[in-house]
Amino acid sequence: MNNLTFIPFLPKYAKTFKNLNLEWIKKYFEVEKKDIELLNNCEENIINKGGYIFFAKIEDTIVGCVAYIKIKENVYELGKMAVSENYQGKRIGQELLNYAINFAKEKQWEQVILYSSVKLTNALHIYKKIGFKEIPLEPNVVYKRSSIKMRLNLK
Repeated sequence: MNNLTFIPFLPKYAKTFKNLNLEWIKKYFEVEKKDIELLNNCEENIINKGGYIFFAKIEDTIVGCVAYIKIKENVYELGKMAVSENYQGKRIGQELLNYAINFAKEKQWEQVILYSSVKLTNALHIYKKIGFKEIPLEPNVVYKRSSIKMRLNLK
């Protein structure tokens, strides 16, 4: 996609962030309490706590998003990654992930973790391709849908 650009979070896109995520969560799973908490107040619960949100944009249309939630110094959780249904199958998710990983490398983070579901085979394929490795899932995961945990070591 030669007209695909990436932009950082702007408050005017908070609702778009929420809607993009609700679209995929409702399609495959059920919306959980933690989803509502993060999506209703993404600036307060992600950005203001040291995290980041990025958007993929084609011309004036936001077509995807991804977030980094700070776990501890130099360790972030990649989450809330979504591509609008109308734009799927165009490698936007892969480009968004590449952008996010390059950002993490520039920031010199140690590692990025993520939680996903074994149901999301396309996403898992992309994560593995970029170098994420499966690690043990802790017993009390935040989301019921999380059935796999992965880590990418950057150092």
